[in-house]
Amino acid sequence: MTVTARLRSLPERLAGAPARRAVTEPVTVTVARVVRPAQQAVFERWADDVQELVATFPGHLGSSLLRPGTASDEYHLVYRFADDESLAAWERSPERRAALDRVSRLVQDERVARAVGLESFFAVPARPGPAWRSWVLTVAVVLALTSTFQLVAVPLVGHWPWGSRLLLSAVYVVSALRVLMPRLSRRLGPWLQGVRRG
Repeated sequence: MTVTARLRSLPERLAGAPARRAVTEPVTVTVARVVRPAQQAVFERWADDVQELVATFPGHLGSSLLRPGTASDEYHLVYRFADDESLAAWERSPERRAALDRVSRLVQDERVARAVGLESFFAVPARPGPAWRSWVLTVAVVLALTSTFQLVAVPLVGHWPWGSRLLLSAVYVVSALRVLMPRLSRRLGPWLQGVRRG
């Protein structure tokens, strides 16, 4: 640690600030890269190789490549790990460093975004669009889920105590959101980001 870094962290160390705890819930990382136009095919082959590579690491939960629309050169490589520890093992690996060395000449710009737990409902955080679009999507999905619950589950559990029905409804909605939102965000990525087609 440099002298400057030590001085900056001194107040926290004197106050006995606790060390940052490792996250033990799923972590989603999105890397947005603006690819040089002449290198897009090479980049896509590189991304396929990286997705195969990252899938071999313990704790890996999935990955996807989001291709740009017609008016963009920005790709999003999204990958997800079970927790901070498994993500750190990937990020510190020599295999990842070698992959990054190979891709550096293909890109003009790069940004990284990270989401933990419920934040990872949205699969395209690297270039956020208008907030109202995410809000509309979330309201629409929650409305569909709660309506389905009312039509299907309530007739079966209507005799349950109110608190039990409410708990079941919350568990159902949150569990379904974890499954649906990443898929919908990928499918609706250009709309969520405000990207115009054509």
